[in-house]
Amino acid sequence: MAIAHAAPGQLVDVQPLGDKLSESRNVALFKTDELEVIRLVMPAGKTMPSHWVKGEVTIHCLEGEISLTAGGQTRQMKASQLVWLEGGVDHALTAVQDSSLLLTIVLRKQ
Repeated sequence: MAIAHAAPGQLVDVQPLGDKLSESRNVALFKTDELEVIRLVMPAGKTMPSHWVKGEVTIHCLEGEISLTAGGQTRQMKASQLVWLEGGVDHALTAVQDSSLLLTIVLRKQ
């Protein structure tokens, strides 16, 4: 079954999940030929190994706390903080606390 993405002009709620965080899953909110937006749910201790994408990326910590390693530097991101990364930059995430993130990825053609 295909994941239902938001339609153009549709409002999408990205409030913190709060008590529902532990039962929530990752969801691609929408994807076009040029942009993808994902709500990523990371329980404490979960990691996303080092990787990179061609296009620019933003990571917005909606709730919780994550450790972000990017460009050889590690920093802690807390709720309401956002970071922008250039395309091609290796980055990795580790959830320090149960967290949800809003990821935007600019998609580059091969």
